[in-house]
Amino acid sequence: MANGKMAITNWFQKKITDPLVPILHRGAEPNQLAFSAALGITLGVFPICGVTVFLCGMAIALLGSYCHAPTMMLTNFMATPIELSLIVPFLRFGEFMSGGPHFPLTSDALKKVLTGQASHEVILSVVHALYGWLAASPFILGALYIVFLPLFRILVQKFSSVPLSPKKPLLSHSELRLKVRDV
Repeated sequence: MANGKMAITNWFQKKITDPLVPILHRGAEPNQLAFSAALGITLGVFPICGVTVFLCGMAIALLGSYCHAPTMMLTNFMATPIELSLIVPFLRFGEFMSGGPHFPLTSDALKKVLTGQASHEVILSVVHALYGWLAASPFILGALYIVFLPLFRILVQKFSSVPLSPKKPLLSHSELRLKVRDV
């Protein structure tokens, strides 16, 4: 038992903690990190396996400096086990929302899928899973952002070697008075 616990701890250290600490040392903004992590997980639970890396790549290309690419890819990687466990709930949610037929998850259905007899039903079930993910993804993104924002504020403050830029007022009191006199 202790050997398995040590292996999980080593894996977590190598795959999660070691990549995250340098990101925090560089002094990224907590808002950007929270958004990137939330988006990485939201795209990482997309119900078609193998597509999530391409979705994250497209999001990084579209969003540019609004997201932090290493954080998004790290959280996308972390979301893989969650993705596999959410395929059936997304399928059922999509079926419920569309009022579509219930796709049976039995050994007979698997046999039909493997022999090509259930191609229409499989395509319909994939569409239902996508529909379920599409309806749930804004809520997943929002909830994760709300959870991650205070977490990344604490982590950036604790691990950052670059001080965050202090918030400066747009105009000082003397500049404001000077501007009013000029008008």
